[in-house]
Amino acid sequence: MSLAILGLTFLLGLVIGLPVAITLGLSSAAYLLWNGMPLVVIPQKMYAGMDSFVLLCIPGFILAGNLMNSGGITGRIIRFAQAMVGWVRGGLAQTNVASSMLFGGISGTAVADAASIGGMMIPGMKKAGYPADFSAAVTAASSTVGPIIPPSVPMIIVGSLAGISVGKMFIAGAVPGLMLGLAMMITTYIIARRRNFPRQAWRGWGELGLSFLGAFWALAMTALIVGGMLSGYVTPTETAVVASIYAVIVGAFIYRELPLARVPGILIDSAVSSAGILALVGTANVFGWILVSEQIPQMIANGVLSVTDNRILVILLINVVLLVVGMFMETIAALIILFVPLMTLAQGVGVEPLHFAVFAVLNLMIGLTTPPVGVCMFVCANIARLPLAPVIRALVPYLITNILVLLLVSYIPAISTWLPSLMD
Repeated sequence: MSLAILGLTFLLGLVIGLPVAITLGLSSAAYLLWNGMPLVVIPQKMYAGMDSFVLLCIPGFILAGNLMNSGGITGRIIRFAQAMVGWVRGGLAQTNVASSMLFGGISGTAVADAASIGGMMIPGMKKAGYPADFSAAVTAASSTVGPIIPPSVPMIIVGSLAGISVGKMFIAGAVPGLMLGLAMMITTYIIARRRNFPRQAWRGWGELGLSFLGAFWALAMTALIVGGMLSGYVTPTETAVVASIYAVIVGAFIYRELPLARVPGILIDSAVSSAGILALVGTANVFGWILVSEQIPQMIANGVLSVTDNRILVILLINVVLLVVGMFMETIAALIILFVPLMTLAQGVGVEPLHFAVFAVLNLMIGLTTPPVGVCMFVCANIARLPLAPVIRALVPYLITNILVLLLVSYIPAISTWLPSLMD
């Protein structure tokens, strides 16, 4: 009965639209009260969930991304992407995807990507004659690359949950992230040819060189983050701090588009965003502790393995579960609640934790563009000033493409484990 109370309270909170962190806290409180347990357990378990050195990466990378985004990075990245791929059929759409791939190496969050790139690209694409629904769809779909290519907030969360090096998690996402971006560019090209979308003239090697020089300091941030962790000289947390300092120097003194007077405001905004994520981590840890105490992970693993221990089928089942959950639940909450139970199941059929972590994150990123709670989908539809229905229809080809990439990453471990193996 206590589990029923937990589940019903959680579902009720989601249905009436409460924030996920509050829903998790209320459902956990209902469970504790039903069982006569003291509510002091909630702050204790919340603190235990947030008391992790690894999680210090989150405010650092959020701050670095916000500083760079306020310092003139978006326009320079779009110009460089346009010089690279704007001459291909559907050039502005291709530029949109390429910009998201480049921007993802800086922001680490899909919503920041969708808002920043979308704010410039969606109006520009509409003005150039692209349908508004397609413009919003390609922006929303490509924004999901951000949390796969390092740095990545979900990867930090997963690393702390599974005890996997965050550096290895970041590197493991590089190849799947590039595959996802290239697959969406191919999809965009096919759609552009069928619908005869325009392409721009090749602007020459001079423009490519100038745009690269303009974006160089922004792109170098990704090299700084990845290179620092690969070298082993700095931890991911230290890398986040270095990246924030670097972002201030580039934005204020090189690009000269970040007034130092704006830095305190950016610090406050970043702190608020980080606090929201950590509050979600804390309440989800309480919820997860309840599930573990009720032996739900073992029950799920034993139940599935009693039906089949076929590795292919189990991986497929895990993907289906995560895809469905991603349609209804916020990414970080879903990871904290489901990651350990599903990793237990995956390990039961011989899946490495690092491999599982990558395709679990990739899976839930797809949920950012699926109804009813796809955050990136909402952001882009709002920028395009469209209802959700046409945007969802335009997203279908990209969802199919992304799921195909997900299956490749799920069934070919080397895609995600080869680069991290070089760190050993």
